[in-house]
Amino acid sequence: MIPQPEPASSPTPHDPQPFWGYLDLFFFIGLCVPCLLIATLLVRATAFFFHTPMPLMLLLSQSIWYFLVFGSVAALFRLRYDRRFWQSLGWQPISFSTAVGAVLAGPLLMIAIGLLGAVLRPPEIELPFEDMLGSRGTVVLLGTLVVILGPVCEELAFRGFLMPLLMRSAGAAGGIVITGVIFGSAHGYEYKWSWQYMLLISLVGCVFGWAKYKTRSTITSALMHSTFNLAQFAALLWRTRTL
Repeated sequence: MIPQPEPASSPTPHDPQPFWGYLDLFFFIGLCVPCLLIATLLVRATAFFFHTPMPLMLLLSQSIWYFLVFGSVAALFRLRYDRRFWQSLGWQPISFSTAVGAVLAGPLLMIAIGLLGAVLRPPEIELPFEDMLGSRGTVVLLGTLVVILGPVCEELAFRGFLMPLLMRSAGAAGGIVITGVIFGSAHGYEYKWSWQYMLLISLVGCVFGWAKYKTRSTITSALMHSTFNLAQFAALLWRTRTL
């Protein structure tokens, strides 16, 4: 009797073995600029015929950009690997207690980063969208971008797509830290490339990465990211006396 080989064990959620590779990462990066250009042109063409407030144009541009980029990645996953987009990027259900913990952790992390920022003494920088906070309507539009759309898409990109790939090459800790540094660097343009702000955001990215790895779900880091941004946005509104 010929012995049958044992079935290969399925990878555990902690096993940093994504089915995609660095070629797919380059494909993802290569999509960003042309998709952003297409989104911007579409929104500007619409604004040429219809009066469109700047916050709405920003929200539409970001939404179309995200749709084009992630839609292309979803098509790649389906056509090349026959895999589902959301599940592949770690969008797995979490328990109620985990969700509550993530929601509460966001503002606490913002406070901790604020205290560390007081030590580092970063320069005073006016954020690009501060001058758009002219009415309640624009506040709602920007809030939607900052609190919902941005965190979900950034977590899908960084903690869902990039981090598992880097974890495969550099281990769990290395993947989390490298992804966090890339995350902080990607936000550098918003803060005039101040090293203090980039360091703080990199640390925030590492915490998001640890949360995703520990709970095995991108939903956790997205919730934490969302409430972190919400706390920051509320502080900005209070500081500028917008509401």
